[in-house]
Amino acid sequence: MSFYVSEAPVAVAVVSIPKVIVEKLVERGIDVETYVVDMLAEAVGLDPVAVAEAHLELAVRFLAEGRALADRDPVQASEKLYKAAEEAVKALAHLNLSEVLRRVEVRGRWSATDLEKAVLRSSERLGGWVRQSWDAAWVLHVWGFHEARLDAEDVKARVPDVERLVEGAGGC
Repeated sequence: MSFYVSEAPVAVAVVSIPKVIVEKLVERGIDVETYVVDMLAEAVGLDPVAVAEAHLELAVRFLAEGRALADRDPVQASEKLYKAAEEAVKALAHLNLSEVLRRVEVRGRWSATDLEKAVLRSSERLGGWVRQSWDAAWVLHVWGFHEARLDAEDVKARVPDVERLVEGAGGC
């Protein structure tokens, strides 16, 4: 395993995971990177605030990657920006949404329903901007990534919404 600390908000460790494991995770709709982060956080006994910070670090990284890709690859930019929003929502959930986290723990992964419930609960506490930002990210995920129907202009128009969600999660 190689490890280095970069100028990015996250340290980078390169780990080889057997293909059969990655394929099974993907088959089950599990994001490999997030799953590994959650497993490691649990293994070292991180408290909820530290786990939220870990998800926020991923959100900041995905946001930067999405911004950088927006002009040249709107499809990949859409997914990176959605991942930034997803990680921001997970960070918010780790701060005080234990009922959502219990369901995630039982299932062993986040579902779209869990994310939606975390967004709604966070919106109740923080304001409608959470839901509005999430809705913009969901458009990027579905129409930008899966359907590949958004162009660079469409993607860039939604960047401020994702930025607000990431910044808002960081301020909690």
